[in-house]
Amino acid sequence: MKHLRQMTVGLIAANRGFFPGWLVEEGKKAFLNVLESMNVRVITLTEKDTRYGAVENLQDAEKCANLFKQHAEEIDGIIVTLPNFGDERSAATAIRLSGLNVPVLVHAFPDETDKLDLKHRRDSFCGKISLCNNLVQYHIPFTDTTYHTEALDSEQFRKDLQDFLAVCRVVKGVRNLKIGAVGTRPAAFNTVRFSEKILESYGISVETIDLSEIIARANSFDSNSLEYKEHLQKLKDTFKPGNVPEKSLDRMARLSATLNEWIEQNHIDAVAIQCWTALEALYGIVPCAVMSMLSESLTPSACETDVMGALSMYILQLASNKPSALMDWNNNFNDEEDKAIMFHCSNFPVSFFESCQMSYQDIIAGTVGKENTYGTCVGRVSPGPATFLRLSTFDNEGIIAGVIAEGRFTEDNVKTFGGYGVVEIPNLQSLLKTITQNGFEHHVAVSKSNVGYIVQEALEKYLGWEIISYQCSCKH
Repeated sequence: MKHLRQMTVGLIAANRGFFPGWLVEEGKKAFLNVLESMNVRVITLTEKDTRYGAVENLQDAEKCANLFKQHAEEIDGIIVTLPNFGDERSAATAIRLSGLNVPVLVHAFPDETDKLDLKHRRDSFCGKISLCNNLVQYHIPFTDTTYHTEALDSEQFRKDLQDFLAVCRVVKGVRNLKIGAVGTRPAAFNTVRFSEKILESYGISVETIDLSEIIARANSFDSNSLEYKEHLQKLKDTFKPGNVPEKSLDRMARLSATLNEWIEQNHIDAVAIQCWTALEALYGIVPCAVMSMLSESLTPSACETDVMGALSMYILQLASNKPSALMDWNNNFNDEEDKAIMFHCSNFPVSFFESCQMSYQDIIAGTVGKENTYGTCVGRVSPGPATFLRLSTFDNEGIIAGVIAEGRFTEDNVKTFGGYGVVEIPNLQSLLKTITQNGFEHHVAVSKSNVGYIVQEALEKYLGWEIISYQCSCKH
């Protein structure tokens, strides 16, 4: 299981000298306490560097910029807070001079209407408008809080801060991302075509390996090794596969150990694996359970060598800090316009299910035989919130674009096999038209959380990708 790393932010407290200085002094201390309570590491000026450790002139801006430059590799995002009006030019200049290309959050403290005298007034409400004006002039994209001013102890501010940190995770996680592609795409799946060169232009690389090489390594993997035994035990502990032949479990454990070794050696963040039907014919299992364990351990694993599906899964994972899955937009649900059945064979992470069991793959069994298709994960997805994301490369335009929506998995049940769940999405018919008219794929990445705003903010504002959204343009 990958461990979630600690986030680091650069903090700028902006000050305007003729406003009460004690507001800045106390406001910055309070902000630092909030960040500490959320286990966020902070890079910021101290009172030894500038008055109150704030930024209020060009000299302060230069000191702040130099400090941020020294920690450029560590800083995930920058927060500018206005305990009073603040000097908007120096705060914006500090960001520009730092050269950091990271998300920026702008926060302003609220005034109290019974404290508008010269000793207590903040005027942060007004100062924020001036700061944002300067950021726009400097072409520095920034994230706003839900409300123009927010108290640090408010529930909304805590939510906004958590969302911003998630935006930072997505932006930093996508840059220098490495996706593994195991095998070629199945011949019938033109839908999973993509452009490696467009991905590379955004710093996303694809590490390829032939499926035959993975199979050869799996066949020769030492069954007496600790790694093999650990993967075999993990399969048994996770799926309780009482009716699965030991021979199939042995093959799964070898494949799991082999893939994890390759992923670790090549620093792979997400993986797309050829399945239909080469693995079954050549190796004698479906890889679903192995892929399920990878996704559950926060290495998203997409089937049918769907690299863009793996990328979409990874981004949802960054936004939510939870495993994600790849599903098919598969069936209508009776005549209910806003409901559909989501399905795959399946390789969903086990946390998606109410309960699941390991079985054989019904569809492929008709082609290669039941004995060669053990390893699929069968069960219904548990009810709850959901975010859907599909990213694609569009070669003619030279861009990455995507569609995002939010909805929920319902309590509805259906009689089918594989992994499945009924979803309800407002304006689903309009979403489906967008998918078909723009040539998006039948695969979609899914997170069991509401992270649509976070993903849209990160991809559209900070990475410059074109994102079509449904019910995601406003915060919850």
